[in-house]
Amino acid sequence: MDKTRSRNETLIEVTVIGKDRKGVVAEITNAIFNGGGNIQQISQNVVRGLFGMQLEASFNKIDRQELDKSLQHLSKKLNMEIKIHYQEPNRSKNIAILVSKEKHCLQKILDARKTGEIKANLSVIIGTDTTFVHMAKSAGIPHYAVGHSNSQEDAEAHILKIIEKFNIDLILLARYMRILSPNFVWRYPNRIINIHPSLLPAFPGAYAYVQAYERGAKIVGCTAHFVTDELDQGPIICQKAFDVLPSDTLESIKEKGQELEARTLVNAIKLYLENKLEVYWGRVQIRKKRG
Repeated sequence: MDKTRSRNETLIEVTVIGKDRKGVVAEITNAIFNGGGNIQQISQNVVRGLFGMQLEASFNKIDRQELDKSLQHLSKKLNMEIKIHYQEPNRSKNIAILVSKEKHCLQKILDARKTGEIKANLSVIIGTDTTFVHMAKSAGIPHYAVGHSNSQEDAEAHILKIIEKFNIDLILLARYMRILSPNFVWRYPNRIINIHPSLLPAFPGAYAYVQAYERGAKIVGCTAHFVTDELDQGPIICQKAFDVLPSDTLESIKEKGQELEARTLVNAIKLYLENKLEVYWGRVQIRKKRG
């Protein structure tokens, strides 16, 4: 697959979700080729009968209406959800922030936008409850509370509708303490960034600081990574760490860690928005400036 690109190309991302069946990849790739596209990257996966595929393609010339019509026809024919995301380099990216109870990452993101460190639209904040509704209101950002009193499936369906409504390009998990299902993650490949409070792959899961403290770790840190269907196993964007002092307690480690989490997440966001991140074979490569 040819990865050479020109500035005049239109880049698209196609995601396919549905019950596993034969011939899906061939049908989709044929539609892209027939529309004059060149496939840049393709990946697929099947978990418990659920098929997910992500395809990136480039076009020198593109008829959006015709391509949309072609893939809508395939969606009905295959009985699968097919969505196209057009990458428009001249448009500011739209960001959705998902958050639970901890505010340090959310606050840092809001501050970074205010100072111009993050140049993007913070389009919506989605919380597990109303904890940060006043913070969102002060920042002039719509807030939605999506609880999980029913099922994870229902909650995710609600969140997906909100994200689609705001035409979201990037999803941030700013200490969002819920595990997203493959059905959700596959719709936004390499467009969901999480911050985890450890130097992955060490200490995955929800109690990383406790594990580090109990094991007597001498260095503690955090990891910003893309989210995949494997918990805390997604491609690593950046990591930061600090030395643990003999005088440190679990609480002091958490305090230092939370400050570092916020800064590391903002750093990952900036790299994404500056189009410096590329994912190949499960690893993130950071493009260096030319000249």
